[in-house]
Amino acid sequence: MSLDAAADPTTAPARPAAAMPANARPVPYRGGGFKVRRFRLVSPLVFIVLIGLWELGSRSGVINSIALPAPSEAFSAFQDLVRSGMLWTHLGASLYRLTVGWLFGSLLGVGVGLAIGLFSLARAGLLPIVSALFPIPKIALLPLFIVWFGIGEGSKVATILFGTFFPTVIATYGGVDNVDRNLIRMGQSFGLSWLSIVRKIIIPGALPAILSGFRISASIAIVLLVAAEMIGAQYGIGAYILMAGALFATDQLIAGVAILSVLGLTVSWAIGKAEQFFLSWRA
Repeated sequence: MSLDAAADPTTAPARPAAAMPANARPVPYRGGGFKVRRFRLVSPLVFIVLIGLWELGSRSGVINSIALPAPSEAFSAFQDLVRSGMLWTHLGASLYRLTVGWLFGSLLGVGVGLAIGLFSLARAGLLPIVSALFPIPKIALLPLFIVWFGIGEGSKVATILFGTFFPTVIATYGGVDNVDRNLIRMGQSFGLSWLSIVRKIIIPGALPAILSGFRISASIAIVLLVAAEMIGAQYGIGAYILMAGALFATDQLIAGVAILSVLGLTVSWAIGKAEQFFLSWRA
């Protein structure tokens, strides 16, 4: 055999592969990045078990039915509310106040939060005001809103708007601040305009924080909705719960609380779908 043939890897004899030890185990893939695994049946099973235990405790006498009625009694009260047609009256009034107040509060919050995150002058002027007003309990301002906007829908919508505005502002400018500055510098080095950097880098990078802020502000909006309706409303879920509490109709009270719980779950589901749509690039 010539030297050239010996040096040619195609003609050189293949070396035997190293033998795997008999007790060797494959190394699991660890590059998943803490990807969330979905267990779709766990959530309904948890609810079913809790409601079943509650019903069993009420029927066996372990739970006092006067203090805490059984789920079946609350469901009967809910059926009465549906048959009378008052469910849609109360729910329609609450959904209108919640939608208008939360929507405009969130839109204003995102706008102000982006201004604080992007412009130094806005940060210097607006951030101290946001920090000073955010800790104030918003329901305490309802009498002032009644003086300004009247006893009707304006004061209730303003309370919800004011309460959802500040968490959205803080979540938005916090998300802008947490965008990786190396990405922004990279966009500048490639000659992107200021508007393109904001649209293609900053807003997508801040979206996770903004959507998380929406979850928090939606929960706050539901709390403020109930409180505002309890103070001055004829119709609404909060007014229904207040009336049931005044009459000591605990089954109706539990039914109203269950409606609020379903409303919160629906809002959370909708925001989750928005996260899947807008944040699909994170997968």
